[in-house]
Amino acid sequence: MSEIEAAGQPDITDYNDPEAPWNQAWDGEGGIADWNGDVIKEFRENSGKVGGAYAGGDLILLTTTGAKSGKQHTTPLGPLYRGEVMYVSSFIEDKYPAWWYNIKANQQVTIELRDETYRAIGRVLEGAEYDEFAAWVLANNPLLADFQSKVDRPLPLVVLTREG
Repeated sequence: MSEIEAAGQPDITDYNDPEAPWNQAWDGEGGIADWNGDVIKEFRENSGKVGGAYAGGDLILLTTTGAKSGKQHTTPLGPLYRGEVMYVSSFIEDKYPAWWYNIKANQQVTIELRDETYRAIGRVLEGAEYDEFAAWVLANNPLLADFQSKVDRPLPLVVLTREG
């Protein structure tokens, strides 16, 4: 039994799985609903714990500085790990996520994990480093491998390293 199943969530290995949170959040007009605001509020009110589709899972709040606007943007993301290395990716089909572009422009980020907030460096992986890391991710994360098989562009991969 996976950790996700043990936490009461289904073991999602197919990007199109109707049980996946990203496939349950449509606004009725064919667009994705804005669930970030409610998730962020619940996260901060409950020391990083949230209910609903994300209950039992680990989330972080990643705050980046807008590449164009210079404004702070906070996004809930599921952290992934390769040993002790925290990394994040995305399931946006047609483009890279805004937080990825923001990190390319400014590596300084803030991470909220459970009840802790800290500064970190976000590094967009590129070149040979990307190739090696992506090969490992695709071999060890069936969900990201399934998603990658459905899109033409490479997965966005960002390593997050705590400062200090």
